[in-house]
Amino acid sequence: MRLGVDVGGTFTDAVLNDGQRLHSAKAPTTPRDQSQGVLSAVERVLAAAGAQAQQVDAFLHGMTVATNALLEGRCARTAFVATEGFEDLIALGRQQRPHLYRLCEGRPAPLSPPERRFGAPERMSPEGPVRPLSAGGARAVAEAVAGSEPEAVAVALLHSYRHPEHELALGAALAQRLPGAHVSLSHQVCGTFREFERAATTEIDAALSPLLAGYLRALADRCRGAGLPVPMIMQSNGGLADLGWAAGHAAWTVLSGPAAGAAAAAQIARASGAPEALCFDMGGTSCDVCVVEGGTVAQLSGGSVAGRPLALPMLEVHTVGAGGGSIAWRDSGGALRVGPSSAGADPGPACYGRGGSEPTVTDANLVLGRLSKESELAGGVRLDADAALRAVGGLGRRLGLDPIRCAEGIVQVANAEMVRAMRVLTVQRGIDPRTRALLAFGGAGPLHAVEIATELQISRVLCPRASGVLAALGLVAAPSRRDVARTVMLSGAQLDGRLIAAHVEALGERARLELGQPGAELQAVYELRYRGQSFELAIEGPLDPSPAWLREAFEAAHEERYGHRDPDAALELVTIRLSATVGAADVPLAGAGERRPSRGPARPVVIDGRRLWPSIVRGGPAPGQAIAGPAIIELPESTVLVAPGWDARVDDAGTIDLRRRPR
Repeated sequence: MRLGVDVGGTFTDAVLNDGQRLHSAKAPTTPRDQSQGVLSAVERVLAAAGAQAQQVDAFLHGMTVATNALLEGRCARTAFVATEGFEDLIALGRQQRPHLYRLCEGRPAPLSPPERRFGAPERMSPEGPVRPLSAGGARAVAEAVAGSEPEAVAVALLHSYRHPEHELALGAALAQRLPGAHVSLSHQVCGTFREFERAATTEIDAALSPLLAGYLRALADRCRGAGLPVPMIMQSNGGLADLGWAAGHAAWTVLSGPAAGAAAAAQIARASGAPEALCFDMGGTSCDVCVVEGGTVAQLSGGSVAGRPLALPMLEVHTVGAGGGSIAWRDSGGALRVGPSSAGADPGPACYGRGGSEPTVTDANLVLGRLSKESELAGGVRLDADAALRAVGGLGRRLGLDPIRCAEGIVQVANAEMVRAMRVLTVQRGIDPRTRALLAFGGAGPLHAVEIATELQISRVLCPRASGVLAALGLVAAPSRRDVARTVMLSGAQLDGRLIAAHVEALGERARLELGQPGAELQAVYELRYRGQSFELAIEGPLDPSPAWLREAFEAAHEERYGHRDPDAALELVTIRLSATVGAADVPLAGAGERRPSRGPARPVVIDGRRLWPSIVRGGPAPGQAIAGPAIIELPESTVLVAPGWDARVDDAGTIDLRRRPR
């Protein structure tokens, strides 16, 4: 049995694969100690499956610990060590404004303030040492750092991606002087060039690792006490790592939860015959958007989180603060706004009856009748319609709107935020969303999917039966994975097939060794550019590419992206990336989100400003079942809105396939 548990902002989801069927459950997230909510979700899914903890072979975990700590600034007390003269590198960055036209918008402050930044008396060039670091110099730096009483230390020296000797010496000196502090060395964290991005990533890794390690230790203790195996942890790249490695490399887990959801969405898209899809995961706190092309989600070699660069492999997921728990408010200009603040799990939306009083998207959907006050939400939450009406009505009075119009406005503004996020990944990148299916998941996603599809002129919507727990399902299907990279800077005569193959072989051995799987499958990515360009294009290719193959593949990608190629320009191979994976597999979709379907009593629902009486379907509609809109489908962990003018049919995997009727 494989058990996947994903921690969201409002609910913690669990999926158990017993080899034949999937079983699912939810429990409220416990923000003060997320491991409590994790074990509650595990207990519920084991009870649903009639299984015992001792039967679980693998426990796979996605969480938001590192993400939330970074967003909220709750980081360990961190010191930063750089080459002497470059101590303020993380503050200077690239001296660019975060936004071209917002002249007063600032960047996030470094996690290490000036008084905790130190210079090492050394200098390395790409060819080797210019100023060697003596043993006494390393000890002196360690002594100075110790005086600042740090909990973690980030070390990022110039050109250490090629010559790590000085970083290793400093790491040893710091470990001896500060045995209780976590030390992150930049060549071990990301190992590629561009000193600012490498330094910023290492600083994040150092600042988050002590917090993540504490959480994972507590979770491991709870698991041992419950008879469960030690969890494996989802990384931002969509692969799993063992708990000990993840605890010491927190930067690799910043997008842990969204990565699991994106991977599962790709599987659902393939199974539904929609390998080109636009996916969005609307949970309680945020909405994560990704694009599936050719049945997979694109991989990036780096990105940014909370305005901070992260030079590590990650699935291409764009996040906005629009979830079911997002709070609606009136800004200083009198406009209705939604998010990014969220009611979270504690106290949660007003309708949860846990002390929340601010109006949220979930409250608005309840006021509009799209959620039923008679039905219990997954996780055992009973909805209080009167509390929702009070919260939405209070905001409506401040805006001069009646409660229904205010609730409609909240939903429309939230939808607009999600549409904007989707256009970032489609229209702004030359992808026509009208040619793709929209795959909606998360507890709130299917409730908003048809309206978002209408705005984007999409005519097909897919809602998996396991929508509410899809990220946990992605964990069950995820492989173990280890990524390594090396900046090689090969061009001209150096761009030789044998030399490239030697680099690939060395990186492959290292990736398999770190993963502990000698037979792991290897995948290679080559980052290339024309000489004189500042940035590279990533090309996935064979393990033994010829220079001619690399050039043709790069120029084809360059022409597709920029509209031209230059056969006479010199080509540079900048970085080689290798990933080693083992254990990836599609999971059986039978059982996920299944409950016996039934008809519920009709109730009025407001859709497009009209008061309608849609049919109500509760449970999991059976494969082959057809449902004409308007209708509400109440799945065990989410709710699907089938608007007027749309029809739904359930495919063999239980996915609800909605199509717009021809006009």
